[in-house]
Amino acid sequence: MGMTITEKIFARAAGKASVKPGDLVNAKLDGVMCHDVTTPPSISMLKERGIDTIFDPEKLYITPDHFQPAKDIKSAELHKRLDKWARENNLPYYYPLGKAGVCHALLPEQGHIRPGELIVGGDSHTCTYGAFGCFSAGIGSTDLAAAIAIGELWFKVPASMRFTLNGSLPKGVYSKDVVLEVIRRIGTDGALYKAIEYVGPALKEMSMEARMTITNMAIEAGGKNAIIAADEVTEEYLKGRLKGKQDYVMLESDPDAEYVHEDTIDCSALEPLVAFPHLPSNGRKISECAGEVMDQCYIGSCTNGRIEDYRIAASIMKGRQVQIRTLIVPTTPTVWRQANDEGLLNIFQSAGCVVSAPTCGACLGGFMGVLGAGEKCVSTTNRNFVGRMGDPTSEAYLCNPATAAASAVEGKLADPRNYL
Repeated sequence: MGMTITEKIFARAAGKASVKPGDLVNAKLDGVMCHDVTTPPSISMLKERGIDTIFDPEKLYITPDHFQPAKDIKSAELHKRLDKWARENNLPYYYPLGKAGVCHALLPEQGHIRPGELIVGGDSHTCTYGAFGCFSAGIGSTDLAAAIAIGELWFKVPASMRFTLNGSLPKGVYSKDVVLEVIRRIGTDGALYKAIEYVGPALKEMSMEARMTITNMAIEAGGKNAIIAADEVTEEYLKGRLKGKQDYVMLESDPDAEYVHEDTIDCSALEPLVAFPHLPSNGRKISECAGEVMDQCYIGSCTNGRIEDYRIAASIMKGRQVQIRTLIVPTTPTVWRQANDEGLLNIFQSAGCVVSAPTCGACLGGFMGVLGAGEKCVSTTNRNFVGRMGDPTSEAYLCNPATAAASAVEGKLADPRNYL
């Protein structure tokens, strides 16, 4: 029996000829992502046990992102501990304030993600990197401490699901709508501890940024990871970008690999979706929900805070005024600078938006746009659970950046196709 991409990566990392779903393996790690919330506890765990080893400084990628710039004394202390640890250990891939960005946008942008590798991080959306044909998954602070010290962790090899994406995305429909459709179909636990593999011709027309949006939300379906086979689009993105090791392996699933669930999506038939509170699976077509009044629009996060997303939003806001408070939160300094150089930030500010420094911000109810009681926010983020973006009675509505921009202009959920 053949193996999926995910199984092949585990076999290589565990030094085995083959593995199958359910196998317990001890796997060597190719990269570890560390940020300001989960890493300081890991550092404390190691210090309390007298462990000061780091398995490979070249394989640690560190950035504050959740609460940066520091929003209060507690977050400032987290940054202080992270900064001290990174500097004392001369970690080469530490991105301090000014270079820091949202981790899942920063690491690929800075060339730390390679196809075929096994990468973990102290954040649930680490699954984003699977867009590059690697295995990536989030872990907790205890596992993160072990990963930092010894560069190995044990895993149960996940069974795989496969979604075939056919057709082409129509005007006003984006990869965010694809993943919202997947989650709408299978629910927030439909891929519990499974690998979600995406294949099909529609992917060929998607940029790496669009693909990262899809893999980013695997965790919202309960998935262990999401993965898309690396191809010429991946190679083009990686050219001149990789840091450290330059070589990588592009894997494909075997024709006789087994999947526990398969589904096909005709992307040509999709329309913009909005996930209503309080689950990412509550997807509704914009044609069925336009008109719902909003209080805020938020365009950012590791899901849709890249330059491609801001180009889309700016094309709608140009020459118009937003009717609700609207926050533009780029994910990295590079995205911020590029948006500025292209005149996008001027478009946003002229439209009445607030432009923030790179941060996770209000996506997790941190700061920069936290919601008050009863407020409704149309957002390009990934979660709309109770209290996710602020007060427990507030509501978040998830959508693509075009829908968010059109909704900001109208002050209510709006069909972006009317503006494109």
